[in-house]
Amino acid sequence: MGRPGPISTHPLVTGTREDPRPGAKELLVEVSVCGICRTDLHLAEGDLEPRRPGVVPGHEAVGVVVECGPGTSRFMPGDRVGVAWLGGVCGTCPYCRRGDENLCSAPVFTGWDRDGGYAQKLVVSQDFAYLIPDVFTDEQAAPLLCSGIIGYRALKRAGIVPGGRLGIYGFGSSAHLTAQMAMHQGMSVYVMTRSESARALARELGVEYAGGARDKPPQPLDAAILFAPVGDLVPVALQALDRGGTLAIAGIHLSDIPSLNYQAHLFHERQVRSVTANTRADGQEFLALAAEIPLAPTTTTYPFDAAGRALEDLAADRITGSAVLRVRPEGG
Repeated sequence: MGRPGPISTHPLVTGTREDPRPGAKELLVEVSVCGICRTDLHLAEGDLEPRRPGVVPGHEAVGVVVECGPGTSRFMPGDRVGVAWLGGVCGTCPYCRRGDENLCSAPVFTGWDRDGGYAQKLVVSQDFAYLIPDVFTDEQAAPLLCSGIIGYRALKRAGIVPGGRLGIYGFGSSAHLTAQMAMHQGMSVYVMTRSESARALARELGVEYAGGARDKPPQPLDAAILFAPVGDLVPVALQALDRGGTLAIAGIHLSDIPSLNYQAHLFHERQVRSVTANTRADGQEFLALAAEIPLAPTTTTYPFDAAGRALEDLAADRITGSAVLRVRPEGG
């Protein structure tokens, strides 16, 4: 990553480095593909402050273990693994001790603190790598590692029960996976998004309703998830909730939220809940559920040297579903 700035200024830079070396209980992974997440765009443009200069972005990496560091016991060379956003926790802070490691006081994130998957090789702690279910190809598995996991946690945070009505605002990589999970669990899904191609995908997936981003759904919602990083949609989503409904905000970055009217947006025990990263248990539970359904990610694949173009397409809403960077050529 070069100097952050508008994606049109090409803040990503290419370069060559020595291969990383795995330390104790770490894995060296040869990357096959890496999903392209909106968080990568936020980092490239400076919406999220860089943690260190020159970090390699990417936190939806799928590849093969090629070397294990001393003391490694969970994986072997040849295993296909996934590398996700959460790359390490302290294990000793009050949040870790009570089981909320996603709220760790000193977390480590892939592609923010440590080098990520926009590279031919990366190093990951064995405790933060995931075995990829055989049912998924590399391209299908990549978006599961952030978009899928975060969607799963957001669905839990929304507190909706099977049979309920779930609203989804924004319909990108995470949302199109979350909709499939919700419908698998017996929920009716209502999608609100500005993209006509995303609405078409939502209808293909079998949602109850697909309308514009600010349209009022035809039924009051029991819960909603905001995936679009647009604070102006918070009051819109809250007003669409039924009594006792919950709005879960899934993004790591959100533009400013306008003033709320208590009577219109919050009264009758409507509530807002944020979503912060995920626990490893979330990741394991989600991947098992994804394989059981199985989820069907819609993907667009870009060559390794087109990462910047992929982020530009993401910023311009030219991607339907998930974007994936092909790092190792097929058959290579």
